[in-house]
Amino acid sequence: MEMNFTRVNDDPPQEQDTAFMKPEPAHGFTILAVNTGSTSTKMAVYRDRTPIVELTVAHSAEEIARFAVVTDQLGWRKRIILSTLDEHGIELDTLSAVISRGGLLRPIESGVYGVNSLMIDELMHCMPQHASNLSAMIAAEIARECGVEAYIADPVVVDERMEIAKLCGIREIRRRSIFHALNQKATARIHAESLGRRYEDMNFVIAHMGGGISVAAHLKGRAVDCNNALDGEGPIAPERAGTIPAGALIDLCYSGRYTHEQARALIVGGGGLVSLAGTNSVKELELRENEGDEEARTALDLLCYTVAKEIGAMAAALSGEVDAIILTGGIAYSRRVTDAIASRCRFVAPVTVYAGENELQSLALNALRVLRGETQPKIYV
Repeated sequence: MEMNFTRVNDDPPQEQDTAFMKPEPAHGFTILAVNTGSTSTKMAVYRDRTPIVELTVAHSAEEIARFAVVTDQLGWRKRIILSTLDEHGIELDTLSAVISRGGLLRPIESGVYGVNSLMIDELMHCMPQHASNLSAMIAAEIARECGVEAYIADPVVVDERMEIAKLCGIREIRRRSIFHALNQKATARIHAESLGRRYEDMNFVIAHMGGGISVAAHLKGRAVDCNNALDGEGPIAPERAGTIPAGALIDLCYSGRYTHEQARALIVGGGGLVSLAGTNSVKELELRENEGDEEARTALDLLCYTVAKEIGAMAAALSGEVDAIILTGGIAYSRRVTDAIASRCRFVAPVTVYAGENELQSLALNALRVLRGETQPKIYV
């Protein structure tokens, strides 16, 4: 049975470190959140927990192709954000903080990090380059112009796993932690607060379902195990193949039919729903299923089945001590999907749905926690 919970008002934090608290303006804290993706620039301005401006600017392949490397897009993307602020009458000197999506940094613990020169240098020079790396660079430049601090929060490289969860059956290979840490942790805090409790005192299994799907075991505030959503490990996803039988995959790679790049594309980009049903759209598959398309029905059934299996695996990582299972991400808007997943795993714990990616909201809430002294920003070293 799917359950949805109303979000409740925040309880006052149990403990506060006043050294990190800022004098709160009469109108509340004004926070700029920035999220640069491969084909879009997303931004939002929040007044405390309330969005004032939210905007997504899509970028065509032709626009992106003008730039030789990702870092060349920095000035262009920054101008998009500044012009949006100007159009909505938001003065830079009214901002209390700027927070952005984190890029492909080294594995780090979760939390809010101040953007520093080491972080910027690594984002500038890390390989492969990804548009997400631009977010912190833009945040740092705008924050410097405003005279405020720039932060990132819970990037995809967050790694808090148990040591046993990093190992596999080949000595030379270690499992990687790449999952939707930002939305998972923010959603977990929201749900804990709705129950009058703290994230750090509860255990959750959380599935973020988007173009990639990550499922993680959260043990009292730490994500102690997760699948690698970038490389397609775990459940199938719209564009990820999921865990593949190893022997068959090796045979396919050495069949002579695929180059290295083509084989990778079978796993990421061309796998999952794309391979099984020719589309990455769950909405399209639901329409096709309603018209009697068995291929669409099978693809959706497999997605739900493999997500539920991964939830069961993460419940085992928590020794079965699970307070709630949380389904989030864009695919969580589909009742067909969430109902099917819940029907298989609700015996473990109550299932709650928080549909949507909520990345900009998650960023803003993390900045607000710092500004209110509810958490201390960490130093990237």
